[in-house]
Amino acid sequence: MDNGTFSGNFYRNGKFEELTVHVENGIIKEIRKFRKGEKTINLEGAVLPGFTDIHVHFRDPGETDKEDFITGSMAAAFGGTTTVFDMPNNVVPITDYERFENKKSVIKGRSFVDYGLYSMYNGKNGNIISEESAAIKIYMGGSTNSSGAKIDYEKDEFLKKWKRNIVFHGELEECLKENVIDDVEDLRMHNDSRPSRCEKEAMRQVMKVGNKNKIVAHLSDHNNINERDNFTLLEVTPHHMLLNYSMNLGAMGKVNPPIRSREIMAGNFQAYMDGKLDILSSDHAPHTEYDKEDFSSAKSGISGVETRVPVMLALVAEKIVPLNVLVKTAAEKPAEKFGLKKGKIEAGYFADFVCVKFSNVVKINEERLHSKNPATPFNGFKAIFPDRVIMRGNDIISGKESIDDRTGSYISSDK
Repeated sequence: MDNGTFSGNFYRNGKFEELTVHVENGIIKEIRKFRKGEKTINLEGAVLPGFTDIHVHFRDPGETDKEDFITGSMAAAFGGTTTVFDMPNNVVPITDYERFENKKSVIKGRSFVDYGLYSMYNGKNGNIISEESAAIKIYMGGSTNSSGAKIDYEKDEFLKKWKRNIVFHGELEECLKENVIDDVEDLRMHNDSRPSRCEKEAMRQVMKVGNKNKIVAHLSDHNNINERDNFTLLEVTPHHMLLNYSMNLGAMGKVNPPIRSREIMAGNFQAYMDGKLDILSSDHAPHTEYDKEDFSSAKSGISGVETRVPVMLALVAEKIVPLNVLVKTAAEKPAEKFGLKKGKIEAGYFADFVCVKFSNVVKINEERLHSKNPATPFNGFKAIFPDRVIMRGNDIISGKESIDDRTGSYISSDK
């Protein structure tokens, strides 16, 4: 039903208004003040634009015991996210056209939400990267299924000419090697083994790249903000703003870059509130229980695509986080940066709506989440989950239940 006329309390231009929104072919065609007596599809609660997550690891193909596009995209939908961009560090990294096409074909028809795909750039493969890639990802330091790229960031011609976004995992490999600790036993030691200095040194290299489409992923320390230039956006995750290494999280809190001290965590949150951080992403990266059993050998990664927005909505309800900050960083800016007509309730934009009731605050129960491996360090945190999620004019979540049809569309580079 990608045609219809909806009415409700829509969040538009920084405020709520009782509006009637007419949709044709999944796109908003007209917005007007609500008139009593109109026959419309009524949307209950507060109606927000659909959210976009530019940083997920759905593990598909290759490690579908951890996650796949069916479970990952369903989790996204339940969390109010209608568009995701999946990272290229599959067990067979997406480094060329053939691997990209294979991944695209494997995923086709499996997603509940719209999606785009990254390719990985290692400094040598620019001529074989698929032109359909939504963006490229550079692992400046080693992480899951990736090793640190060896690139001359100032002189690299491919990076200068690449027209779409370049997203950097901002930990410099040389620095990581200097700080290796054998048998890391806890979160504090993990922090010491991948110190903030490695992020700062990586950002200094990013600034040498002669391209205006740069994003530094998952900033872990607000003290490094001053290392960026005017063309670089900074991404932050909920776990770097709400978790710290003094919490009793065990391997469930192990992630790259690490969660930092309580003081740095608080500073990250304040920087977000002050508008110094541009994009809020989940860096959803689930692992199996086995992968998280022993801290020293545990894989790094936190599940978060379903909790990213709901945790923040609870903070909005408590009047800690302004709603406009959340909408700007989790809906408007990521969609805008990736060239999507999403993230706003405006004529010409896709009809992606998220209906929430700010009184419906619950505590997260990981057993009720929808990821294939839902264990999360946010278990027990307050959250507000959507009652209804609409994508391109169609329900994908209704009455907090999913619609069976997997209608997510692949987002090509020209959309």
